[in-house]
Amino acid sequence: MPRKTAQKPFRNNFLISGFKIKEHMELIAAILSGIMILTAWLWGNQLPYSIFVTLHILAFVIGGFAKAKEGIQKTMAERELNVEMLMIFAAIGSALIGYWTEGAILIFIFALSGALETYTMNKSQREISSLMDLQPQEALRMKNGEEELVSINQLHIGDQIFIKAGERVPSDGTIIKGKTTIDESAITGESFPVSKEMQEEVFAGTVNINGSITVEITKPANETLFQKIITLVQSAQSEKSPSQLFIERFEGTYVKAVLVVVTIMMFFPHFVFGWSWTDTIYRAMILLVVASPCALVASIMPATLSAISTGARNGVLFKGGVHLEKLSHLQAIAFDKTGTLTNGKPEVTDLITRSDKEVAEILSILSSIERESNHPIAQAIVNYTNTLPDVERLEVQHMQDIPGSGVTAEIAGVTWKIGKPGFLGKEAAESFQNGVLKKLAEQGKTVVFIGDEYGIAGVVALKDTVREETKDAIQVLRKHGVYTVMLTGDNETTAEAIAKEAGMDNYVAECLPEEKVQEVRLLRKAYENVGMVGDGINDAPALATANVGIAMGAGTDVALETADVVLMKNDLPKIAEAIQLSERMNKVIKQNVVFSLLVIMLLIISNFLQVLDLPLGVIGHEGSTILVILNGLRLLKT
Repeated sequence: MPRKTAQKPFRNNFLISGFKIKEHMELIAAILSGIMILTAWLWGNQLPYSIFVTLHILAFVIGGFAKAKEGIQKTMAERELNVEMLMIFAAIGSALIGYWTEGAILIFIFALSGALETYTMNKSQREISSLMDLQPQEALRMKNGEEELVSINQLHIGDQIFIKAGERVPSDGTIIKGKTTIDESAITGESFPVSKEMQEEVFAGTVNINGSITVEITKPANETLFQKIITLVQSAQSEKSPSQLFIERFEGTYVKAVLVVVTIMMFFPHFVFGWSWTDTIYRAMILLVVASPCALVASIMPATLSAISTGARNGVLFKGGVHLEKLSHLQAIAFDKTGTLTNGKPEVTDLITRSDKEVAEILSILSSIERESNHPIAQAIVNYTNTLPDVERLEVQHMQDIPGSGVTAEIAGVTWKIGKPGFLGKEAAESFQNGVLKKLAEQGKTVVFIGDEYGIAGVVALKDTVREETKDAIQVLRKHGVYTVMLTGDNETTAEAIAKEAGMDNYVAECLPEEKVQEVRLLRKAYENVGMVGDGINDAPALATANVGIAMGAGTDVALETADVVLMKNDLPKIAEAIQLSERMNKVIKQNVVFSLLVIMLLIISNFLQVLDLPLGVIGHEGSTILVILNGLRLLKT
């Protein structure tokens, strides 16, 4: 029966472009607002006053619309004033006493901050949507001896589906017919494909490599392991960090305090101190301007952006200041193994033959036969033999793939077998070369045997090798007092060998994605701040669960977008450099916050004592802003 192809809804380029423009409207509005402010400031003396005012009003409306809308909606929903509303009041108050530029600048800074935050959130949500596309939406269901192409949502527990070689598994189930090799790297992180036989479980989203199988559905589409990954990522990303909750509480208190004091200042001095109404309202407006959090905003954003720029220049991408801030507080880091601590590809580490005289011949036979296969282990062996001299290309005949075991082929009339120890005889494999199989297995290596009619001729050992820079990176982190643990889907023997070689404090083997999340949560109970480093789809939930998720630059799109920090050059030692940069940034931010608060307090007191007029208030307020910005820009130096 011909295979049908699902048709995706048509989306033209205009709609896609329109969506992108709409997505960036907040950032575009902030930039336009800044241009108008700059224009009015540069040519203010030459412009008619009406145009000068009009430019500022447009800057207010264009730049402040999104934040004003957000502030009003939040106020109505939560029945509590917020910083967005305070910024609006401060800007309007500044304009009412004739200082249009100061009010517009407040709007611009706040609008730019909100636009960057919105952009990051939208991009993250897009990538979560792209993760869903990796699971097939249709399956070939077997019913009454006939094949029927159906949506995965129509599958029920007990249904039987047929999966061809090269296709992704559409739903979790158990093999009831056939043998194959499954690439489960998207789920478990295993570097090697796994052989699957009758009654063994397969997972949605994994790839069926080289055999057709019939699978009986064991879970509905919305409960598959792959769907759980998506749910875990969305759930973890929706959780608010303690810092965010603190800021929200501080925001409400700050706004209330300022508005209460400003309201009192509009009446209290007139009745108590005998100030005129003009002086009283004038002082209240000055207070609203000098008490606005412009300097506080500038205390954080320029320093953060400078640190982010410095990190990017040095190969570390931070997705936000909050993640950069948290990095210096990490007490423990969990590492995925495959593609993070290791290279993610098997490499030949040992070749042992029954006779030294046969080495060249065995290599030529191995290379020739494995060239006929697209299995990752076969490709690794071919890559290895390509680097050696005197390896001949021989004619291969009657090549046959035995799913889950190995291959057979004829060369010059001799039948050769290449595959698992059991494929060539378990006892013979275990006794070959004084039991070398046990020794290689204890080192966490995958073993492939080759044999002819006389028995086993040789053994090839492969291993997902530890990155050269991994050991140095782990050593530096441990010197900083950071606890390190490796989380991997590999078996106990392999995990122990890799963890020992990398210098890890601990390891956890045979971890599925949801188990990695549990391990990260356990770490968070033992340590206040925990990081997670990974590169695969299977790492995404754990990356989102950790206080700081760190992805390798060569990882999957989902891991890159779920993570908070990306090592663009897959350079693990950059983590230690990023921690040092985080420490510098936090120090600068503390300096700026303390300084800006002291200036605000000084200005407020001076205003109340009537020794501060509006121009000096603006100079003090904007001058402190400039100083904290300049202090933050020091982080641009590497």
